[in-house]
Order: sequence, then C-alpha cells, then structure tokens
Amino acid sequence: MTDEIARKTLAAAAIARAAGDLQRKFFADRASIGMTFKGPQDYLTAADGAVEKLVMGMIREAFPADGVLGEETGGSKDTRALWVIDPIDGTANFATGIAHFCISIAYVHEGREEIGAIYDPMRDELFLARRGAFATCNGRPMKVSATTEFARAQVELGWSSRRPIRSYTEIVERTVAAGASFRRAGSGALGIAYVADGRSDGYAEIHINSWDCLAGIVMVREAGGRTNDFLGAGGLDEGAPILCGNPTIYEPLGKAAGLL
Repeated sequence: MTDEIARKTLAAAAIARAAGDLQRKFFADRASIGMTFKGPQDYLTAADGAVEKLVMGMIREAFPADGVLGEETGGSKDTRALWVIDPIDGTANFATGIAHFCISIAYVHEGREEIGAIYDPMRDELFLARRGAFATCNGRPMKVSATTEFARAQVELGWSSRRPIRSYTEIVERTVAAGASFRRAGSGALGIAYVADGRSDGYAEIHINSWDCLAGIVMVREAGGRTNDFLGAGGLDEGAPILCGNPTIYEPLGKAAGLL
C-alpha cells in the first residue's frame, strides 16, 4: 500500500498542475468563463465543469477502481478509495478577475485522509502532502507558525452562505475581542494550506464542504498543526465545521468560533 500511496501522490501533483494550466487559460480569456449562479453568491462558471471533467478523466484513466467525488458532478462517497475534487476553489474570485483561486484534490483511503494536493496556478505554488510522510510547497517543507499568543494571531475566518450571517459576525466579534486579527480571502482550500505553511495561524469556518478542505487537512497535520475530525463529523456527506491551527492557537480559535 505504501508504494501505491506514493504513486497516487505523484499522480495528484501532476493532475493538479494540469488542472491549474487549464484554469489559467480560462482566467486569461474572461469571455470564456460563462458565469452563472447556483444560489446567492454561489458562482458557477464553464471553467468549473471543464476543469472537473479533465481531473476526473485523468484519475479514472490512471486508477479505474477508485471512486471520484467532484463538487459539480457528484460521484462516489465510498471512502475505501476515494478522490475528492474541487475544480476551482475560490470561484467568486476567479469569476470576477481576482487571482486567488486553486484546484484542490484529496485522496481518502479506508475513511482516512491520505493525500492532499492544492495548486495555485497564478502563483505557481503546489502544496502537496502525504499522511505520515511530508507536507511541502513547491518541494519546500512546510511548518505551521510559531505564534503562541492569540492576541498576536492572524487567522482566516471562512464564511458560508449556508449559515446565517449573524453566526459569522459573532465569530468575528469574539475573535477581535480576544485580540486576534482576521481575514477572509475567498478560498478555503488556500486558507487551510496557508495554515500549513505558517502564513496564517489558524482557519475556522462553521460549515465547509469536503472538497474544499480535505486536501488541506492532510497538510496541516503533516506540518505540525491540529485539525478537528471533519470526516468523523459527517463532513463528506453534508459538510461540517472546519477548525485548524498551530498547536497553541487551535484551542483559542476554536473557542472564538464556537467549535470547542
């Protein structure tokens, strides 16, 4: 199994880069994006479908026995051997010309997150992690931040239209009252990858879908951070809260977010 996971890790990296190349081409030709909406502030573009088709096709060709779950087209939810894909995380940014988005690919085996690949094509940054082995950005080892005081922390607070806005503003109020600073950049996958790379001290969101966070979860854990048990909370099927951070910031952030 170790050799198989290693092979799939290399494949995830190559597929993520191929998907990022396609994202970059669509982004350069704004007229080709074809923007629509799935709901309030829930963007959908022609690029989402095209990228997901590419990624699913490459995975199914390389690993025909595995299941694949994509944000746009659905698929298997059998976690014995499952790839989980967000073709463009940060679609609102992508659709409106803001260069902060990515492809997110996770591999789950026997109900456990094994591989995470997140590629930011506009910065040419490949975040890659394998459970029990490594977490890297463009081959450089990642490590969570060393911040020890919540009053000096920089955290990202994701927002979901599936929850009342008051739930979000209350988290912001508690976080700021505790002395931390917050941001919201519009890509949960990159936000979590940034925790793994020490660029943020933590990330919290009261509802997030599996394709937005599973890849980043592997990265944070392998970079020395903490995360909640997203899959154990039923996150694959319905989405769930996500909480991650360096070992010191995790608990105060969780309390501010109402997740601990």
